[in-house]
Amino acid sequence: MERNGGQLLVESLLALGAKKSFGVPGESYLAVLDALHDTKGRLDFVLCRNEGGASFMAAAYGKLTATPGICFVTRGPGATNASIGVHTAMQDSSPMILFVGQVGTDMKGREAFQEVDYKAVFGTMVKWAVEIDQVDRIPEILSRAWTLAVTGRPGPIVIALPEDMLTSLSEAEPLSGPLEVAEPAPSAAAMQRLRSLLEGAKRPVILYGGCNWAEDSARALQHFAEASNIPVVSVFRYQDQYDNHSPTFCGEAGVGMMASVKELLREADVILAINNRFGENSTDGYTLFDMPQPRQQIVHVHGSDLEIGKVYRPVLGIHAGPNAFAQALASLEPVKGEWSEWCAKGRAAYEKGFDLPDLPSPVDMGKVTALLNDILPEDAILTNGAGNFTVWPNKFIKFGPKARLLAPQSGAMGYGVPAAVAAKVAFPDRSVICFAGDGDFQMNCQELATALQHDAQPIILLLNNGIYGTIRAHQERHYPARVSGTTMINPNFVALAQSYGFHAERVEKTSDFAAAFERARASKTGAVLDLDISPEALTPRQTLTAMRQAALAAKETA
Repeated sequence: MERNGGQLLVESLLALGAKKSFGVPGESYLAVLDALHDTKGRLDFVLCRNEGGASFMAAAYGKLTATPGICFVTRGPGATNASIGVHTAMQDSSPMILFVGQVGTDMKGREAFQEVDYKAVFGTMVKWAVEIDQVDRIPEILSRAWTLAVTGRPGPIVIALPEDMLTSLSEAEPLSGPLEVAEPAPSAAAMQRLRSLLEGAKRPVILYGGCNWAEDSARALQHFAEASNIPVVSVFRYQDQYDNHSPTFCGEAGVGMMASVKELLREADVILAINNRFGENSTDGYTLFDMPQPRQQIVHVHGSDLEIGKVYRPVLGIHAGPNAFAQALASLEPVKGEWSEWCAKGRAAYEKGFDLPDLPSPVDMGKVTALLNDILPEDAILTNGAGNFTVWPNKFIKFGPKARLLAPQSGAMGYGVPAAVAAKVAFPDRSVICFAGDGDFQMNCQELATALQHDAQPIILLLNNGIYGTIRAHQERHYPARVSGTTMINPNFVALAQSYGFHAERVEKTSDFAAAFERARASKTGAVLDLDISPEALTPRQTLTAMRQAALAAKETA
């Protein structure tokens, strides 16, 4: 049976288990769009409004499901627009495959219309960038791409699809079934060495990260940590992978790291680091551990051997996936040591972090997040982009074992809205709440149309303070009282959201939030709540004015 390249590609994706794809159409891959016409209900194409939004959706879908998020965009401008989601997937270690249309093979190298060298453009931000020039090789290259995306350190793949290749005919058979690759597992000797190191510890800490944890594996890690009474810390924006209600959970090592978390990591003598890559934000700018040989004895467990020793030299590197390692940990006898006060102190500091003063704002986000902790369903999915507002979902929400957080380690503004749409596409019956600043929201608010078209409308909490908060904070610290380029004039967000079919309302005081949120939950078409936030309440514990005054005082005494 002959198929064209588009049909061969789509049938192979179906065989691998792809169910959703995201994209913006382009004439460069019409053959693929035609093949997708026949797969509705099996492999759906979610039509997006901008390639950046589409790639964010694919990155978030991969992070949420641990299967590659599939994205289709056209050549040149479509590909460069989509690059933001690719970079985010890489820093998140999220599986993703971006398919990009390409000029015909007979035109390559001439700087044809919208021609781009995809290997050169994407080479440093993906696990593999490849172009398929021969139609018969589609199954082979797609199989390799899918495998690379989900194994080792998961991440994005970019595949360029020349237009004439997609319309060529082939007798090659599509892939015939899903991929199954067992994670690398730790050796018995490695587990015994780990046990010996933990038994000799006085102040052990478990530091974990990554999105590719199975539910039973997260429970196995929690069981070991609780049985051994070892404090547990999440890397930046992965606190949802461990039950925050556990007496061993002590917080997140990320932007705005609590002093107690810094103390735990700095004063630990043994750190069991599982599935993390020792990024800048989770090491407080690479200051918590000496480079390259930390004073702390680090046991680094990772599914990719390329991550072990990449930044810090461990005393023991274990090449193992998080799930295989967690299962091995479950069979290890709990380690008993004299560190119960150490763990209790870390937990008490984490709990104390939820105590906040009243904020100088019409809507007090401290009280809003306290309410959400009480009323959100246990399997809620929270999303956010980037900005000072992210402190609220990242530091003041407790994630139970079934809740999820989709937030970019790359610090990409505009991620939250597309991520929330992707979450609703993946799990339409779950509550999805997006936190967005007014600047962050406007990066991708056009994707509300995608949500409307595909019946995937989340609830969006729009923290509207009229400024680019993070940049203003740095501005006031370094150039106090010299505001430049950080104040916004905003549209009528309620009218904007309503034009996209969303329920929308302005919330102007804290006491009105609970009832407004209930109306949002009752809405069948999602909701946007425009929250009146004062610029003064830029951080949970320091006002904008206090920030400015402190910086001016420092300048006067310098």
